[in-house]
Amino acid sequence: MDAQRLDSWKDEMTREVMKAESLTELQTVRHQWLGRKGKITNAMKGLSSLSIEDRRTVGQQLNGIREYALDLFAQREQEMELQEETRQLQEEVYDMTLPGLWPDVGLLHPITRTRRLIEDVFLRMGFSLEYGPEVEDEWYNFEALNIPADHPARDMQDSFFIDLPGMVLRTHTSPVQIRAMKKYDGALPVRILAPGRAFRRDDDATHVPMFFQVEALVIDRGISLADLKGTLNIMAHELLGDGIKTRFRPSYFPFTEPSMEMDVTCASCRGAGCRVCKETGWVEILGSGMVHPQVLKNGGYDPLTVSGFAFGLGIERLAMRIFGIDDLRLLYQNDMEFLSQFQPYTGRPGL
Repeated sequence: MDAQRLDSWKDEMTREVMKAESLTELQTVRHQWLGRKGKITNAMKGLSSLSIEDRRTVGQQLNGIREYALDLFAQREQEMELQEETRQLQEEVYDMTLPGLWPDVGLLHPITRTRRLIEDVFLRMGFSLEYGPEVEDEWYNFEALNIPADHPARDMQDSFFIDLPGMVLRTHTSPVQIRAMKKYDGALPVRILAPGRAFRRDDDATHVPMFFQVEALVIDRGISLADLKGTLNIMAHELLGDGIKTRFRPSYFPFTEPSMEMDVTCASCRGAGCRVCKETGWVEILGSGMVHPQVLKNGGYDPLTVSGFAFGLGIERLAMRIFGIDDLRLLYQNDMEFLSQFQPYTGRPGL
């Protein structure tokens, strides 16, 4: 291995490096010179066969060539990367007039949108929002609402009882009525709206074990059934459109007397009669009535001087009506494809 031959390596290496037209070709040349079996690497391994004096001279020369090679390859790689970037910039044409891509954004669940719509209607009517615990005392959930111990709603197969004595997952939002009356401590008027979750042992196309309700309560002097019917009619027209028709039927609830249910014209057949409404043209959406005198007493009000009305509305049932959903369970399957179809909805539908 003579010094003249080593000097020629620089020229040979430079020609091969400059001849490479891509980073892949440059990497191949680099491997031929600096790889594990490259020329410079093999020459460094052969130093052990030389004399001490030649080893020192040739070793210094090889180190110089190796440093030259490292700098040469690094500089050429940098040049080629810059050339590639320049070429891409010249070839890529951006049309700045094209519309941008809108990022995906979250949207409110149909139940949340329906709840907010209900709240908006009643807040504009002078109601205030009240909330209560979901793990409720049996007295608030049953006794205070005039539901006796032998009532079917208190059976194990209908309610979710927990391990704490005297406690239950509330079966409706009606307990908030009693808590609100206790909070107002006899003051008048009482106009509250209580949205929240409730729990019952139901699971089919129109029932789920956990569901949302909204409860309304009004107490004042001279409140009558006409006030209740007027309030419900206003609510129906605000939520379901001016063309909606309503009717009231006598019913029974332990916490109201008299009691009634409100029906609205079927959204599917517009009142003509179909399978959805069982050919009646009507669909029941809520239960209501005048607050039972015993419930007023339990809340700290004198039924001889004040009266009131209350009603409870299932938010899911109303959401199904507004959004045209035929199976309640679809609202709880977290299917984004299903839920995202309601994104364009911006206000009250034309039902």
